[in-house]
Amino acid sequence: MKNIIFDLGDVIIPIDLRAPLRNFAQLANRSEEEMEALWKEHGIWQQYETGLVDDESFRAAVRSLVRTESDEPDRWADDVIDTAWNSVLLDLPIERIERIKALKGKYRLFLLSNTNPIHIREVDARLAELGQPSLESIFEQVFYSHIVRMLKPNPDIYGYVLEQAGLEPAETLFLDDNLVNIQAAAGLGIRAVHVVPPKTILDYLDELGA
Repeated sequence: MKNIIFDLGDVIIPIDLRAPLRNFAQLANRSEEEMEALWKEHGIWQQYETGLVDDESFRAAVRSLVRTESDEPDRWADDVIDTAWNSVLLDLPIERIERIKALKGKYRLFLLSNTNPIHIREVDARLAELGQPSLESIFEQVFYSHIVRMLKPNPDIYGYVLEQAGLEPAETLFLDDNLVNIQAAAGLGIRAVHVVPPKTILDYLDELGA
């Protein structure tokens, strides 16, 4: 094993996928179920995380979905939307960052995430608060879905990473919390490991002797 590719959410930083739905529902005075149905119907997050819309267009789409004429303008200000959207990100365990940094020199390290600019800025801000470097500084290369315009588990995104970084699948470890992502990567010959709580990447790296 010469290369390690990490997912971000629930691998490096714990996440609560339903937190944004709860927060947007509360802001809109709607039920969480109603908000989830709207979210799925319009596919806003998929467009945002594949780079089809930018930050402003994403926020505008959120407003058009849930804002009413009686809402005060500040109720759906940019920072309010960003805060609700970033509520998916839980506390960042510094020990995971330190462990990844300790792997430098022994392995080539990469990050592959279905994500978006607002979330990445928030993670980097939290890293800075902890006195840590940015994600781009920690890894040799980062591959974000909104930049490469593909989402896991599309096999093409794994092929893109392998080609761009010059990696051999059999020499590459991939850690992800989503089983379908793991299966897609394994289909290309990558050594894919499903990260399942209560274990964390610290446990899996120990077991793999990394």
